[in-house]
Amino acid sequence: MTTFKLVLEYDGTQYAGWQRQLNVPTIQATVEDALAAIAQTRLTLVGAGRTDAGVHAFGQVASFRTDRRLSQREWLRALNAHLPADISAISVEAVPDHFHARYSAKGKLYEYHLMNRPERAPLLRERAWMLYKPLDFAAMTEAAACLTGLHDFSSFETAPTDNENPQCRLQQADLRRQGDLIILSFYADRFLKQMVRAMVGTLVEVGQGKRTAPDMRTVLAARARAAAGRTAPAHGLYLVRVDYTDGSIPSLP
Repeated sequence: MTTFKLVLEYDGTQYAGWQRQLNVPTIQATVEDALAAIAQTRLTLVGAGRTDAGVHAFGQVASFRTDRRLSQREWLRALNAHLPADISAISVEAVPDHFHARYSAKGKLYEYHLMNRPERAPLLRERAWMLYKPLDFAAMTEAAACLTGLHDFSSFETAPTDNENPQCRLQQADLRRQGDLIILSFYADRFLKQMVRAMVGTLVEVGQGKRTAPDMRTVLAARARAAAGRTAPAHGLYLVRVDYTDGSIPSLP
């Protein structure tokens, strides 16, 4: 048996998220169907994390084990021949047997895209959250900086969840502009359920003047979901990268 690490890029618009579910299309089930067509047997795909319905990915990581004797290149070409147009296998790599796409991960990078202009953007209607009134970019940047560090992020965790550890080490919470597009980047060792979307929703309230930047510390300290803002729409969220080494982002002391 060989263990393979698979990197996937996908448009999540037409899918009910990553995890396999009955009677609805999911990313996991679609890729497993492609693997089954190649291997002529069912293979189980383990993902680095569960993305919600409508969430996209540039670099979702998954792993599978098989005794089918195909090279990395052959797996890659065969997968892309069987996958639909909105999912692509970017790489396939043989890895040590102890590799686990979820439990071996050391950090993840997410991006959230906000389109901030008076007119709608038809080409981004399922790729970014449309916000038509001007946002206070400086205040949002200041508020985001309050979130970095090792914290209990219960205020940004959507229930119900079976998670028992609300602590995450958020190493990066940055904003940048590309024209009218505002991109928020978050890097952490782990994320809670819908944590990024809840942080974005709260930061948007800062940008709208409904909260001040220092309020973010109060929200964190409350450790209650009701203290934070709304959950941002799923279609603006992208899983960019999953790291399995320390990478280039230094650890906080």
